[in-house]
Amino acid sequence: MLAGRCRVKPVWLALAAAVMARAGSDSKIPTFAHEIAPIIYQNCAACHRPGQAGPFPLLSYADVKKHARQIADVTRRRYMPPWPPEAGYGEFQDERRLTDEQIRLIGDWVRAGAPEGNVADEPPAPQFASNWQLGEPDLVLQAARPFPLAAAGPDVFWNFLFRPDLKVSRYVRAIEIRPGTSGRVHHANLYIDRTGATQRSETTPGAGFPGMELTIDRNPLDPESHFLFWKPGSEPYSEPEGLSWRLDPGNLLVLNAHMQPGGKAEEVQPSMGLYFTDKPPTKFPLLMELEHDGALNIPAGARDFLIADDFRLPEDVDVLAVYPHAHYLGKLLEGYAALPDGTRKWLIRIRDWDLNWQGVYRYRAPVFLPKGSVISMRYHYDNSADNPRNPNSPPKRVRAGNQATDEMGHLWLQVLPRGRGDHRRPLQEAILRRQLEKYPNDFFAHLNLGALLLSRLDAQGAAAMLERATAIDPARPEAHDMLGEAWAALGRWSDAMEQFRLALRARSDYVDARYNLARALAKFGRYEEAVENFRGVAAAYPDSARLQNEFGELLARDGKYAEAIGQFDKALAIDPSDETAKKNREFVRAAKP
Repeated sequence: MLAGRCRVKPVWLALAAAVMARAGSDSKIPTFAHEIAPIIYQNCAACHRPGQAGPFPLLSYADVKKHARQIADVTRRRYMPPWPPEAGYGEFQDERRLTDEQIRLIGDWVRAGAPEGNVADEPPAPQFASNWQLGEPDLVLQAARPFPLAAAGPDVFWNFLFRPDLKVSRYVRAIEIRPGTSGRVHHANLYIDRTGATQRSETTPGAGFPGMELTIDRNPLDPESHFLFWKPGSEPYSEPEGLSWRLDPGNLLVLNAHMQPGGKAEEVQPSMGLYFTDKPPTKFPLLMELEHDGALNIPAGARDFLIADDFRLPEDVDVLAVYPHAHYLGKLLEGYAALPDGTRKWLIRIRDWDLNWQGVYRYRAPVFLPKGSVISMRYHYDNSADNPRNPNSPPKRVRAGNQATDEMGHLWLQVLPRGRGDHRRPLQEAILRRQLEKYPNDFFAHLNLGALLLSRLDAQGAAAMLERATAIDPARPEAHDMLGEAWAALGRWSDAMEQFRLALRARSDYVDARYNLARALAKFGRYEEAVENFRGVAAAYPDSARLQNEFGELLARDGKYAEAIGQFDKALAIDPSDETAKKNREFVRAAKP
């Protein structure tokens, strides 16, 4: 050995030698063309392309090499691609979880200098539809007005209203949501408003309204059934055969969008495309929620705060999809079912929750849960200074609420009760009774359970629930109206009419209550009052042949024959085949003095 002299190998040769030694004598250095491109194109390119959420494109060797070290780091830590569910705790469609081997290949490739390899081996770069991903939609809707998003400030939750203006009911098989501004919409949920009540929240028509959590007035016999969810990189989901959903004339679509300022003022104007099918639904799923926000009161500094909820299934179901939700303090999120035989079946487990990557996860195959299974939610929260996502420094007490700096703990499941036809009502009833166990003063639980019992002809049970609902919130017209229906079913007509009047006192344009009051008045021969109330009902539904005909019958009873004939003519103009209106018109013409 010669003193003072040392030969140093080039660093890249040493790294390459180390890679080959670790990989084994039969392996070779991975190249972009052969090993890395398929991984990147399949798992990263959907978001990392122009117009999507990724901050830079990954559509070529040059793109990937420029960020090679960063890619190796975030994939090694499993921060990217974002796939929160833990392996082995549910099998989901479209998983973007890299295998250990794929992560090793990326690391070896970067340590070897990120060689390109033989370009002939490289797969074609992925091609994405420049327009609608499922082809031209049957109906395209756009928000009436853009929302002015400030350059800086807190997160914004805004509700955009869309008016499909359908003339007949349609069945929707798929929907594609376009957020309108690249990178500013964090995620969005779409809701169906069948009553038009959300319009009352708009101070300026067409402008939308603020709010994170929506309460949509809906018929409890027509519950929410589908996850209509969008996040960056998500592809439009086409419902399987038999699982379309109905959209009726007069329905509104409400896009609840979570937006984040990005350093410059922008206008956000979302749009969406709807894809119809002629096939009505033959399967009737239900969205059910486990939660216990009432227990969310997390002390400052608490490292492992637990909330739990459990629900026993009253019937056999298949679980189709799951949507876990918490805010920034959420850490370990678990959902599972204990089967009647004592075994545990996992629905989802997220070991390191990150609100930025929340999503709906659809199972590769439906998860069967037999009657008597207990579904459980166990959510753990970290409100310590060691939680890097904690929005408060120093930590402070956090309670349940709608703002992102508040907390939530929800486990949503899309479940399909087994059996032909619609078997949701026993499950709905069990869900509502469980809700009342947790929250005895829940207005909506009393209201909806009352409606369900009324539909089952249990008027006495319905009246008890609805009386409680009117006591909790006397200003809600629907509770008074339904209580009136329960009293009418029990023959207590005087009490029924009083409830219908209370509903109209709370909201004079509540058409259901006016219709019920008119019918009750007619039953007791008070035709003049009945006619005046029914006049508003007929005006509210000018395209309903049934209501125009019914109004004509009432007018005839009140002796207003000419006006009655006019109503029958209106009914026949809407539906020339309406035999009842034809017979009524001829009878009144013959009987007219």
